[in-house]
Amino acid sequence: MKHSGWQWLAVVSSLLLQTLAAAETRPQYGGTLHVATHIAASSLDPSDNSQPDSIVRRNLLRLMFDSLVTVNDRGRLQPALATSWRAEPGNQRWQFWLRRGTRFQDGSPLTPEAVAACLRAANPDWKVLASTDSVIVERDSPAPDLPFELARVRNAIAKRLPRGAVVGTGPFHVADWQPGVRLTLAAEEGCWSGRPFVDAIEIEMGKNARDQLIALELGKVEIAEIAAEQAHRVSGEFTRVVSSAPVELLTLVFSRERQSADDGKLREALALSVDRASIRTVVLQDTGEPAGGILPNWISGYAFVYPTEQNLARARQERSELQRAAPWALGYDADDALARVIAERVALNARDAGLILQTTTSSTADLRVARIDLASVNPATALAAVRARASIPAAKTGGTSVEDLYQAESNILQAQRLIPLFQLPVSYALNPAVQGSSMSPDGDWHLAGVWLEKSKP
Repeated sequence: MKHSGWQWLAVVSSLLLQTLAAAETRPQYGGTLHVATHIAASSLDPSDNSQPDSIVRRNLLRLMFDSLVTVNDRGRLQPALATSWRAEPGNQRWQFWLRRGTRFQDGSPLTPEAVAACLRAANPDWKVLASTDSVIVERDSPAPDLPFELARVRNAIAKRLPRGAVVGTGPFHVADWQPGVRLTLAAEEGCWSGRPFVDAIEIEMGKNARDQLIALELGKVEIAEIAAEQAHRVSGEFTRVVSSAPVELLTLVFSRERQSADDGKLREALALSVDRASIRTVVLQDTGEPAGGILPNWISGYAFVYPTEQNLARARQERSELQRAAPWALGYDADDALARVIAERVALNARDAGLILQTTTSSTADLRVARIDLASVNPATALAAVRARASIPAAKTGGTSVEDLYQAESNILQAQRLIPLFQLPVSYALNPAVQGSSMSPDGDWHLAGVWLEKSKP
């Protein structure tokens, strides 16, 4: 009997310990999450094109605003404010049926009229109509990827209030907003997708990388941005790091179109002279992927076909076929330390090929080191965004097959406005108190599902 009693006690104790362990890891409501970021947004309007586009800005806006549809980690469309959609033959006319009972954060209902007005404001060349329980989008030409375009944050649904304020339908609403300095968000109790776990998120803006890490070490913030090449240095006992798939294209962008065949030869020589392997090892600390194309391989599946190896002999040959090559001004953002180092290394490589590049922070440079964030996990949508960013005219393709996408990307590269260098991930350092955190391959935060582990007494 005593032996059985001890066995029973052991079983009960084991179950109790398991219950306590589960309770410790169970999501907890309450608390304020503190976040630091380098961006200094002056507007919270998703359609404000005066604000630089970035993954960080999109993540901030997703906390407040929803789109009609979303895209999951596998690149498949998911319902959001629209529960279903349909295209008429030809893909020029689309209809989206809205989620019933959804309200904006000011308590007003989400109506077809409000959605149509928002989409028209963001896309003046679209014809958007309000129907009884849906919105209709009509395009001048076939738009088979329209739902993916509507999933972009720039097309999130916002209601504009007097004095420039905007409200959405997202998991958080604005509690305090000091443009470019601080944004405080409060949990939206009646959010259609469910209440977030934390009560509030305080976001400190305009903080450089050093200040962010100091604030993280001092416990002033729980989430801070880190440069991808520093991720392995930051991770430790009191900090963990989460990173996306490669989603940021580090590239050279020429300020104008190719002027002549000779100009094209010089651009080709420059592309061949870049020693991406060395730059990745020394500068990027083996982070990211060398890029000869625009889309990362995890999106396109064919990025490996674009060459990335340095070919100095051929670069010199291309240069030797021309009698004269005027110096180029290679610009970079003065606040971007990595861009400065990359510009310097590219200039050194170019010199070995007989080209002269002078680095500068001037905004009128002949070409620049630029960062272009992946606009969508849908390849066609992402390519269209890059084409628009580089002011490259669109070329018609036969469809959306892999072959069509490859041809569309090759057409952009053949314009010689871009020389891709690397595909980089985005990374964040987290305090161990942050639980339930996850990041999509495209860098989406999912902060609505985060909770803060309470300190043990």
